[in-house]
Amino acid sequence: MMREGTVVTYLTADGRILFAARIVRMFGYGFLAVVLALYLAALGLDEWRIGLLLTLTLVGDTAVSLWMSTHADRYGRRTMLAVGSLLLLGAGLVFIGTDRFVVLLAAATIGVISPSGYEVGPFLAIEQAALSQAVPGERRTHVFAWYNLAGSVATAVGSLAGGGIAWLGQAGGLTPLESYRVVLAGYAALGGVMAWLFWRLSPSVEVAPTPRPSQTTPRFRFGLHHSGGVILRLSGLFALDAFGGGFVIQSMLAYWFHLRFGAAEATLGAIFFGANLLAGVSALMASRIAARFGLVNTMVFTHLPSNVLLMLVPLMPTLPLAILVLLLRFSISQMDVPTRQSYTMAIVRPEERSAAAGITGTARTVGAACAPVCAGLLLGAPALMSGPFFVAGGLKILYDLLLLRSFRRVTPPEESTSP
Repeated sequence: MMREGTVVTYLTADGRILFAARIVRMFGYGFLAVVLALYLAALGLDEWRIGLLLTLTLVGDTAVSLWMSTHADRYGRRTMLAVGSLLLLGAGLVFIGTDRFVVLLAAATIGVISPSGYEVGPFLAIEQAALSQAVPGERRTHVFAWYNLAGSVATAVGSLAGGGIAWLGQAGGLTPLESYRVVLAGYAALGGVMAWLFWRLSPSVEVAPTPRPSQTTPRFRFGLHHSGGVILRLSGLFALDAFGGGFVIQSMLAYWFHLRFGAAEATLGAIFFGANLLAGVSALMASRIAARFGLVNTMVFTHLPSNVLLMLVPLMPTLPLAILVLLLRFSISQMDVPTRQSYTMAIVRPEERSAAAGITGTARTVGAACAPVCAGLLLGAPALMSGPFFVAGGLKILYDLLLLRSFRRVTPPEESTSP
């Protein structure tokens, strides 16, 4: 019997389906990200074109995700989640079936491909809104922490599996290109599993109908009325953070370790297995810290030291030391994720949550989309190979300081009413 107070206590059947879909999806993202840049290189693309393709992958995801997340409450959350899953499946199949750069570019732009190992597509925004209306406000950060832990563990296992399958395939006689296509086939299949899970959701995940805004209601596009200003400010800061993070997405990190130290696919899988596992466990610590110090303080003061550690990675002279510093960084780098998600959901009205999550998520995608092409140029120049780490760390530190300055006095309801 489940102990009182665990996350399962607060989850409905729909909540458990959303957790299951998150696990399947994040496994797929980790599964693919370890080999994606290596696959594109095996197709004959140079670093600049790899960076361009990864950038346009995120650009296309921005437009698709923004439209789907801001219309989910109108056309149905289940429908949008299932359609997003089919886009994931389709993109994986196209990547398997062609080596033409233009076709790959089109599939990456329209479909759902994760070059980072992290969330892409409309899924996160819509799932956050559904989970937020299903749990009490004081439990929201705790549930989001477990939600992120589930995703991080799944990404970790996916990274290990993706690198391991590629290595085993090559050991069994496949060429590197053939072994990477096996991973892509698995990624596509997971899109079908997700679509099946989302269609099992009940109508209770949909938002309750709300009256149309009156003439005196503040108006803002994309489904926001009362919260437009604050969400725009948050979105700008989140875009800055994601732009910095886009220089060190998992595909690029894997490629850097391969170039700098000659790390094999199985080694890369093991590195990101450990990194994502540590990131997930840290999310549970974040909920406890936030309960004592507040969401904004937790976001900032756990993120700052992680960015310093990020900048130390390329300064390490050996592969073991570089891995150690990277793992230390991941052990605290994701504490801001459940707190950021919970904070965004807390400061907007329930009927604006899908839109708020979609807009802030899109801002992060836009920021991240601009970075890989720049990182590719840096990686292509031997003297600048370590540049992505320093650029990423510096920009993310700037984000932390601006966030603290702008939002330290904007408290969510559960903190405002705390004794």
